[in-house]
Amino acid sequence: MSDNTQNHTASYAAAGVDVTAGYRAVELMKKHVERTKIPGVLEGIGGFGGLFAPALSGVKEPVLVSGTDGVGTKIRVAQLAGIHDRVGIDLVAMCANDVVCAGARPLFFLDYIAVGKNIPEKVAQIVAGVAEGCVRAGCALLGGETAEHPGTMQPEDYDLAGFCVGIVDKGDILTTARVKAGDVIIALPSSGLHSNGFSLVRKVFDVEKGGLDIFYPELGKTLGEELLIPTRIYTQTLAPLLAEKKIHTLAHITGGGFYENIPRALPDGLGAVIERAALRVPPIFDLIAKAGNIPEQDMFGTFNMGVGICATVDKADTDAVLTALPDAYIIGDVRSDDAGVVIR
Repeated sequence: MSDNTQNHTASYAAAGVDVTAGYRAVELMKKHVERTKIPGVLEGIGGFGGLFAPALSGVKEPVLVSGTDGVGTKIRVAQLAGIHDRVGIDLVAMCANDVVCAGARPLFFLDYIAVGKNIPEKVAQIVAGVAEGCVRAGCALLGGETAEHPGTMQPEDYDLAGFCVGIVDKGDILTTARVKAGDVIIALPSSGLHSNGFSLVRKVFDVEKGGLDIFYPELGKTLGEELLIPTRIYTQTLAPLLAEKKIHTLAHITGGGFYENIPRALPDGLGAVIERAALRVPPIFDLIAKAGNIPEQDMFGTFNMGVGICATVDKADTDAVLTALPDAYIIGDVRSDDAGVVIR
């Protein structure tokens, strides 16, 4: 290393950015990134861009599908709990679950990690979670960026953003054109809160003043353990049914809950009726509603209420879909009206 480079590094470090810590973080994360390699990855991390050569055999008209998202204020819960290797799974899930709603297979993922201070071991824990999410989604962690933001973030703070690219044959894109009245709506259970509604959750439980270590008998675990359960990733579970064209549309139940997301999987002029008694609502949602005195309509307009993804399928294919998805279950159907989502 030349003297000029050393001087530059020392000057930058004096401003709050430790370049050498960045190098150390990259070395620590390499073993995690290696776990995600799939056919198509041309080289490892370290270059200016990630290279991926998709296999196009059998794909008549390849269409790329992209999705980007973050983890929201669930990040704050991870910071308070000192648990950093799970929110990366959420990051991948929020993007990959959106991509699969188009019928696409995720190919690769890139992350962006902003930190107040680059602590290599901590960054490596975060990336370990991202890598685990990519393994669960069946895609490669192709690259990313870690940026130190002294003066704009507290040293212990960090935030995440991600970007996923998938591929689907144009003729296999899921569109609302196939949905019709009488289609059955099937729920794929969530693993819990996933990554939405945490600003409300943090307010309800006042987590800044503690409480994450409180054990709740109805949960069977502490509040912190419950809140940090990673978002379930559905891509590989759904792949066989997508290949068999058994699914008409998919709705990822994220921010906005049932009322905002289910209509995105329906054509104009059709609505959905959800049977409240059919829903298998995990205890955490009842606990939030009770602790925060939150009306049920607000709960369904904010949280997934135990449903990570909804699938619309032809009534004749219901048994086949339920057989392929052992934990899935019927929650309603599509109706010939434009009343949106009715929960009764």
